[in-house]
Amino acid sequence: MKVSLFVTCLADLFYPEVGKDTVELLEGLGCEVDFPAAQTCCGQPAFNSGYHKESKEVAKHMVETFEGADYVVVPSGSCATMLKEYAKLFVDDPAWQERARALGEKTYELTQFIVHVLEKEDVGAVFHARATYHTSCHMTRLLGAREEPLKLLNQVEGLQLTPLSHCYDCCGFGGTFSVKMDSISREMVDAKVNHIEETDAEVLIGADAGCLMNIGGRLKRQGKPVKVMHIAQVLNHKQEG
Repeated sequence: MKVSLFVTCLADLFYPEVGKDTVELLEGLGCEVDFPAAQTCCGQPAFNSGYHKESKEVAKHMVETFEGADYVVVPSGSCATMLKEYAKLFVDDPAWQERARALGEKTYELTQFIVHVLEKEDVGAVFHARATYHTSCHMTRLLGAREEPLKLLNQVEGLQLTPLSHCYDCCGFGGTFSVKMDSISREMVDAKVNHIEETDAEVLIGADAGCLMNIGGRLKRQGKPVKVMHIAQVLNHKQEG
C-alpha cells in the first residue's frame, strides 16, 4: 500500500523524530511511504487568523502536491483536519472544491489510518512505562478521532495507561491563541499539568505536536519529571525499557 506522508511544520522544525517514527511504523506495517518534497504548511495559522485569501493559495499548492497520492497520512489530528477543511474554502470555485474534497477524502490522521485502513490495533509495540494520554481538541472534536489512539495504546506491551482527568479540556495551545491570550493559555496549561501529575505518569502521550510542545514546555519550566512523547514514538517502540 502506497502512502504519502504530510509531516507538518512542527514535526519538521521541532520534532523530526516524530516523522522518522511515523515512517518506520508505517513501513513496518507493510506500507510504501513517500515524502513529497514540495509540501509546505497546511495554512491553518493563516486560516485561523482570518487570512482566508492567503489560505486558499496554500490549499491549492497542497492539493497539487498530494494529488497523485493514494493515501495521505498525517501525524497530527489538527493538520489532518485542516486538509479536510480545504473544500470549504472553495465554495465559489467548483473545480478547486472538487479537487480539495478529493484530497480530504484520502487524508487520514496516523491512528485513524492504522485502525481503519490497515485494520490493525496491535502493532507489536513494547514500552514499559506508566503513562497517560492527552486528547487534543481538533483531533477529537473536529476530526472525530477519539477511540483510535486508545485502541492502539491499549495493545502496547508493558504500557500502564491511566486515564487523564478532564482529558477533553484544552491544553491552552490553540496555535495563535497561546500567543495572543498568553495569560489565559498559561492558566489552562497549568490546570492540565496538575491533572497529569495526579495520574503519577512517567510519560505523557499525545497525537498533536502543538499540544505536546505547549504542555511539555510548561512541564519543563516547572521542573516536572514527566517525559512527553508523540504516539508514533510509542507505537514504534519495539524494545523493552
